[in-house]
Formats: sequence, C-alpha cells, structure tokens
Amino acid sequence: MSPKSPASPKKHHPVPTRRLTTAQALVAFLARQYTERDGRRQRLISATWGIFGHGNVAGIGQALVEAGHGGNGAAHRMPYLQGRNEQAMVHAAVGYARQSGRLSAHAVTTSIGPGATNLVTGAALATINRLPVLLLPGDTFATRPADPVLQQLEVPYAGDVSVNDCLRPVSRHFDRITRPEALIPAALQAMRVLADPAETGAVTLALPQDVQAEAYDWPEEFFAERDWHVRRPAPDTHELETAVRAIRSARRPLIVAGGGVRHSAAEETLAAFTAATRIPVASTQAGKGALRHDHPADVGGIGHTGTATADELARAADLVIGIGTRFSDFTTASGTLFTNPAVRFLHLNITAFDAHKLAALPLVADARAGLEALTTALAGRGYRVDPAYETEYTGAKEAWEERVEASFATPDPTARPTQTQVLGLLDDLVTEEDILINAAGSLPGDLHKLWRTRSRDQYHVEYGYSCMGYEIPAAIGVLLAAGSRRRTRPVWALVGDGTYLMNPTEIVTAVQENLPLKLVILQNHGYASIGGLSEAVGAERFGTAYRHRDADGGFTGPPLPVDLAANAASLGLRVLRAATVDDLRKALSEARDAQGPTCVYVETETPDTVSGPPPAQAWWDVPVAETASRPAAVKAREEYDRRVAARRRHL
Repeated sequence: MSPKSPASPKKHHPVPTRRLTTAQALVAFLARQYTERDGRRQRLISATWGIFGHGNVAGIGQALVEAGHGGNGAAHRMPYLQGRNEQAMVHAAVGYARQSGRLSAHAVTTSIGPGATNLVTGAALATINRLPVLLLPGDTFATRPADPVLQQLEVPYAGDVSVNDCLRPVSRHFDRITRPEALIPAALQAMRVLADPAETGAVTLALPQDVQAEAYDWPEEFFAERDWHVRRPAPDTHELETAVRAIRSARRPLIVAGGGVRHSAAEETLAAFTAATRIPVASTQAGKGALRHDHPADVGGIGHTGTATADELARAADLVIGIGTRFSDFTTASGTLFTNPAVRFLHLNITAFDAHKLAALPLVADARAGLEALTTALAGRGYRVDPAYETEYTGAKEAWEERVEASFATPDPTARPTQTQVLGLLDDLVTEEDILINAAGSLPGDLHKLWRTRSRDQYHVEYGYSCMGYEIPAAIGVLLAAGSRRRTRPVWALVGDGTYLMNPTEIVTAVQENLPLKLVILQNHGYASIGGLSEAVGAERFGTAYRHRDADGGFTGPPLPVDLAANAASLGLRVLRAATVDDLRKALSEARDAQGPTCVYVETETPDTVSGPPPAQAWWDVPVAETASRPAAVKAREEYDRRVAARRRHL
C-alpha cells in the first residue's frame, strides 16, 4: 500500500493593503463615512477645520493637502476650513451640526499645547447640547524621543498624561492613538458615537505627532464606504401604555418641547399630536420653533425666560409632558415653576438618563417615533382636552401678543432704539428663510419671550452652555450647512458688545470665504444681563460696566472710547452704522440683501440696564450672600429667602 501523498499546502491570499501614514489613513477613512436616516444619506464628516503647529502640521496638515487635491478621488476629498481660534472652530462645527440635523459634522484639528486646550470650551458646549463634533488635537510624542517637547505639560506622577486629558470630561468618547494600528478600532468607535442619537457630542481622538507621521500597511477594507444608520427607537409597549393612561387622566396637561424635537425632525408629528389632543406646547430655548409662533397650540417659551402664558399653564399643570428636553434649571425655574400639588411628569426622550428626571414616567424613544406611537394609541380612545382649557390658553396667548407688540413698538423713528425695538424691526423684516443665532447676555431672554419663530430652524439660541463668543463662528457653520455659497439663507448673528469682545476673530474667516454673514452688534457699554442680575442679588452691578475708573476705584466714569464698528471694519466687514430707529430699519434691510459679510452697528437706549421687555415670569435660583453689611445685599437676601422657600423636589 503506497503511502498517502502529502496534502497540498493551502494558498493564502494576502489581504490588500495600502501604505499610508496614520494621518493620511484617518483622513481617507473620514471621507468615506456616511450617515443614513429615513432614506437620506450624507457625509458624516464633510470638512475639517484646522490651525496648524508642530503637533499636527506634518501629520494631519500634510494629509489634508493630499485629500484636498484629489488624492482620494473627487467624491472623497476632504475640504479644509481655516479658522483663527480653536474654540471658535469648534463653535463653527457645532453650528454646522445643528443646522444639519446632527446627521453631518465637521472635524477640528489643532497642534499640541494651547491649541488643544483651547478646544475645551467648545467641546463642553457640543457635549452639553448633544451635538456631534470630531476633535483631533495633536499630542506629545508617543515614543518620547524628546521629553519634554515644546509645549508639553510634565506630570511627575504620570508619564502618560498630557493636556489633552482635559478633554476627557467634556467628551462623549476619548481615545489616544499611540500606535498606527490602534486607529482602526478607535476610528470606528468615534463614528459610532458621533452617529448615535443618544450618545452624540464631542468625540476626541488625541494624536501623538510622531504617530501621525508614521507609515503602516492599512487593510483596504478600512477605506470602504460605510453607512451609519441613525436609528429611531420605538417606545416600549409597557411604557407606552402607562403614558397613554397618564395622558387620558390629565385635565390640564402641558407639553414642554425641547431640542430633541428638532434633532428628530418631529415638528410635523408634534403638530399632528396637538391637532388631535389640543394639548398646549411650551418650548425650551432649544425647542423654540417646534411649532410656528402662530400655531394655535404654541404658548411660547417656558421657565425663567418664558412667557406669562406658558408659565401660568405650568403652575397649574397636572401632567407635564417633556419631549426631548433635559429640564434645566431655567426651564423649571429652579424647581419653583410646577406648583400643582398633584403634578406628574411624563418624559419622552431618547436617553433613559433624561427620561427619568423629576421622577417622571419614562417613555424612552426617538421623539418622532414616540409621538407617532402616542398619537396612534390615543386615536381610538377619544382623548382631547376640555374646550374650556383650550379657550383659556388661546386667550392668554392673545393677551401676551399684545405685550409683544408693545415691546416692539417704535413710536419715535428719530430716537435711539431699545434692544427689544431692534428685535421688533428684525421681526418686521425676516421671513421663514431667515435664521437668528444668539447664545448669551440679555438677548436670549428677550428672544425666548418675544421672538415669533416662523420655521423649525429659524431660532438658533445656544443656551445649554450659554457661551459668549459662540454666535459669529456658529453663523459661519450654519451658512456652510444652509445652502450653496451662491444662494444661502439669510443668517443673522446677534451679539452685544461684551460677547463681541470675547471672540470676533472668525469675522476674518467669513470674509475669506465670502459668506454673507449678517452681524448685528448692539452696543450698551457693558455686561448688561449680568449687570441686571448683579443688581438683583445685591452685588450692585460691580464689574459689569465698560467705563473708565472713577476716583474711588470703581467703574462709573465715562464709557470707554471703544469703536466696535471700526474694529469690525478693520477685519474686513462692510459696516452700516445706525443711530436711530429709522437708520436701523434701513440698515437691517440693506444687510439682508447684501451678498457679502455685513455688519449693522447700533447703540441701544438705556445702556446701563437690561432691555425693557416684560420682566421674568418665573424665578431663577442664584444664591445671595447670607451675611452682608451693605443694604442692597441684605435686602436681596430677604427676597431670596422668600423665593427659595417655594422650591420643590419632585419625587
């Protein structure tokens, strides 16, 4: 018997690879990532912002040169956007992501050191507002040939810590890529988080500068186009039935619409739900626009900056239905707004963390999917609020509109306008195409109370972090997302002088890109909003005015001779100065028609006080000094003790 022939060796087919640096591989990978929701597909990372230094110029910088010049093919190019301040680049990316419905985002690359730490504020803003942005800070050498390298923070007790670790608590996901091959799982995890509607926020991949430039044989499969489906989770059957029972038993229900309505594109579904049930809808800052201002069920903003209509309904509500809201302290008036002893909460939210707040009945689901399920479940059970309740809130809404008209009125066209009159003139001018951007100062309160939102995305007020300096770069991001460069929607960035001085640098970017930014600077010579708060808590407006020092060392002298209009012009903006109501009306109209970046500059009336809209309709808890010798603080503490006694924990 002849021996068996030896088995033929198996043929091994080598996996196709591509030799690239880590930075080149990352950029090529990012250019092939897509999101998909409801049949719509778009690039997940559509562009990269960058300021270069020794921590990223030879890595990501060189990779972007290749990716921007067809090295990856026309369909997979990575556009580059040049910023002037790292924090501002993140703000621009956040504005883009919000306008894109969280379905498309930007990356931001920086050097090591101050370039990286400048990302922290923007990252916190993105994560707090649940908006995706990819941060790619350079990092110190992984191989440590020079230790310390320029700008390195030395930590004696830990050799693997760098300043980038500051980004850990403000990121939804953080990783440090210390070997080229580690990029593969890290990049996939980063995309998963960016595209996750419940987890999204800032994602940080710290990139040591030597690893960025190191070559590796990457599997071709890494560069295949990949779709990340943005899911719409439906509610649990038990939670849905519990929610339906709660709604059917409610006599005075109130919906609080938050930013989740917008992120889910649930505005039409919300309108259908209110048409069936006639439940009134109040809105948070992020949720304003969930219904148009003239929708019968819309009762305006809620909380400390809300309308009297919404806040009175909140005080008497027996069921508060939160939809896509985090219920921040402004929304709840620091726990004093919902005063009905029998009040209960029902929270429809895509995150269980938010859905359980205020001891609520949770309905964990996508906002649109949850509203569709609620509408269907209630349809066969004949639920609708009592007609008397509907008459009550529609009548209260009409009365509030009279107060809005009074705030917007301009009886003297030759007078210097107030801040609310500025908003009134804009209100007369804009259509549903226009987008208004704001974030801090007294303007968010005025806008939340008074602005008549005409479209789902017109009202863009960042109030999760309320970050001064957000408006101008965010407007650039919105312009990049809102249309082609030849035909963009009118985008207005509204800023006070304090905010302008914080972060005007991206004006240069708007000029460079010839984006038709419409910047409105309201000059009131100080921190007007904080000045009002300071007075209310007995701090006597200390340190809030932009004035020369007086003989006693205070700041009560003449206003500083700062010309913000001239400054804006020096950065390349066309500037229109307005001294009167009539001037302002003409300037705003001219700015709206402008094809290039334009600034309207106006000094507002009552420069030492907050503007004159209706006062706050609900309280906000800012602790007052418990002991003080000055009468203003003593009186403020007495008022604080009276107010805080009404605070309530909903258990």
